[in-house]
Amino acid sequence: MMSPPRYRLVNPDLLCLLMERTGTGADISGRALAAAVDVPKSTVDALLNGVTKTQPYEIAEKIARVIGVDLLILWAPTGRAVSGEEQPVCAARTAVPV
Repeated sequence: MMSPPRYRLVNPDLLCLLMERTGTGADISGRALAAAVDVPKSTVDALLNGVTKTQPYEIAEKIARVIGVDLLILWAPTGRAVSGEEQPVCAARTAVPV
């Protein structure tokens, strides 16, 4: 039997920022987010601290819904293209000489 798909949190800092102003315009604490998603507060803390990088689809979807954003704003599906342990790397933008 296949295990449920897991999603990798794209950026813990983005989750923290979006918790400061959710889709309703209000903020949400880690404790309130955990209660709304029905996970332990330690799960939210571990995501915010980068200790935990992935969650099952159901949890990732609930977090995105409570925050008020589309799933793929916060999460990337793991699998062949996206490793569960891989951290996103932002390429430095440099000016191109004209």
